[in-house]
Amino acid sequence: MLIGGRGGSGKSTIVSLLARKLKNNGNKILVVDCDESNLGLNKILGVKKSNETLMDNLGGKEVITSKLIDIIQKENKQINIFDEMSLDSLSGEYVSWNENLGFLEIGKIEHVMEGCACPMGAVARDFLNHIVINEDEWILVDTEAGIEHFGRGVLEGVDFIIIIVDPSEDAILLANKAFKLASENNKNFGAILNKIDDSIEEILKSKLDSNINILGIIDYSSDIAMSNLKGNSLESVFIDGLDDILKCIN
Repeated sequence: MLIGGRGGSGKSTIVSLLARKLKNNGNKILVVDCDESNLGLNKILGVKKSNETLMDNLGGKEVITSKLIDIIQKENKQINIFDEMSLDSLSGEYVSWNENLGFLEIGKIEHVMEGCACPMGAVARDFLNHIVINEDEWILVDTEAGIEHFGRGVLEGVDFIIIIVDPSEDAILLANKAFKLASENNKNFGAILNKIDDSIEEILKSKLDSNINILGIIDYSSDIAMSNLKGNSLESVFIDGLDDILKCIN
């Protein structure tokens, strides 16, 4: 399941809340951080970072970039890095676990002038295309803001796409665009309205494409805002409606 939206819409917060709910329901979950700029998702989840990002484990950005250049020259369509794998087969060098909740970072921007993040997108795409999950296992992918991951094809290996819509025109435009892009790839799609009150809900619904399935509505929470400000995990924060959202996805 891929979760996207504009910057500040609450992507990472929703990913963390859903991951915690799934964990408490007895599922095994891997959260994949595909945002090259987000530095604190593991803190929200309450999970320590592993020693390496997946990109580091594969040799670094230069190695992956070289492979991408070779693919372009040979006119191949896609990088091939991974063989078929399961959650249990993933190395502790790049995945950290807190009981049945795992955390993996694809890669981060580490240096000024290092170039675009396309190699991270290629790694994420191939990883998601080769990971096989069993019943009661979930993968939640937290993407960077916007829709660049659609262009990179990261959505190719996911079953469901969720866009987080907060009270802004940008969020509405992004959700409508993402819905069209997801439809091109025949992906299941839904939206979660976040930071909502009664006066905002109907306005958002009226501006969203009428074919977009509203999976759930989450009210503005001062508890979440304070936890995020302090860099605390959301483990003790309760939000109503998460089970209903997961039922819509299943």
